[in-house]
Amino acid sequence: MTLRMTRYEKRKREPGENAGRILNHGSAAWKGKEWIPNMKFGRKRPAPVELEWEKVCRKEERWIEKRMTRKEPLLEKRLENLVPASLKETLDGAFCKAFRLIFDKGGGVVEKTLQKEKRQQDFLINQYANEIRQSRRSLRAFSKKAASSGRKNLFISGASGVGMGVLGIGIPDVPVFIGMALKAIYETALDYGFTYESEEERYFILLLISGAMSHGTDLLELSRRADEYMESVSLPEHYSRSEQIRQTAAVLSEELLLMKFIQGIPLVGAAGGVFDAVWMKQITEYAELKYRKRFLMTVFKE
Repeated sequence: MTLRMTRYEKRKREPGENAGRILNHGSAAWKGKEWIPNMKFGRKRPAPVELEWEKVCRKEERWIEKRMTRKEPLLEKRLENLVPASLKETLDGAFCKAFRLIFDKGGGVVEKTLQKEKRQQDFLINQYANEIRQSRRSLRAFSKKAASSGRKNLFISGASGVGMGVLGIGIPDVPVFIGMALKAIYETALDYGFTYESEEERYFILLLISGAMSHGTDLLELSRRADEYMESVSLPEHYSRSEQIRQTAAVLSEELLLMKFIQGIPLVGAAGGVFDAVWMKQITEYAELKYRKRFLMTVFKE
C-alpha cells in the first residue's frame, strides 16, 4: 500500500540527499535515493490518517490548479493606467515596515488577540482524543477548529477594509492588514500544535503569505520551498530575514496595488476595501492547507 504524492511534490532528488533518513511525505516514505512503500501502514484497509492525507493532497492540487494562471479583473484593466508609477515602491516600503514592526515590536499586541493558552489547551484535548479514537473524525477536529478561526478573521478583515476605504485610507491600512494576516496564521499554527515565534517559523509564515498571493510557476516554487521546510524545519543556507521580507512585500504589493489605490479614494475606496476579505481568504485557506499537511506528517512519524 502506498500513500499518494501530488504531482507538484514529485521532483528529482540529488544523489545522497536525505541519505539514511525515512520521511513520510507524499505517496510513500523517502529513504536515501528512492521512494519506498510506507511500511507502517501495510494493511488492507487504509488508516484514517492516510485517508485524510489523500484528502488534503487533492484539495491542495485543486487550490494550486485554480491559480496557475492569473485572471485580471475587469476593473483592474480599466484603471491600471491611472495608478501612479511611484505607488508600487511606496507600497513595497509599507509592507516591509509592517512586517518588521510586528515581528520586532508588535508580537505582543497580536498575541493578546489570540487566546493562546485556550488554543493550546484545545489542541492538547484534540490530540488526546485522537490518540484514543484514531479516527477520521478525531483528525478532522483540528481542521474544524482552524476553519472556525478563519471565518472570524475574514469578517473582521472585510469590515476593517471597507471602513478604511470609506474614509479613503489605503496605504495606512497596510499594517492593519498585515496584522490581521499574521493573527490568522498564528491561530492556525496554534490550532495544529505549532509555534510561530522562532526565526524558522517566521520564514515559513512569510513563505505561506507569498505563496497565497502568487500564481503559476512562482506559486509552485514557493509551495515546494514550504514543503521542504516542513520536512527539515530549518532555515535555508544564507537565509536573510530582511531579504525574505522584501520578497514577500514585493509579491503583496504587486497583487494588491490597484485595490489599495482605489481604497485611498474616499467613499469609492469601500470597493477596494472589500478585497481585504478576498485576500485574507486566500491567505487563510493556503495556510490551513499547509499546516494540515504538516500536522499529518507529524502523525505519520508517530
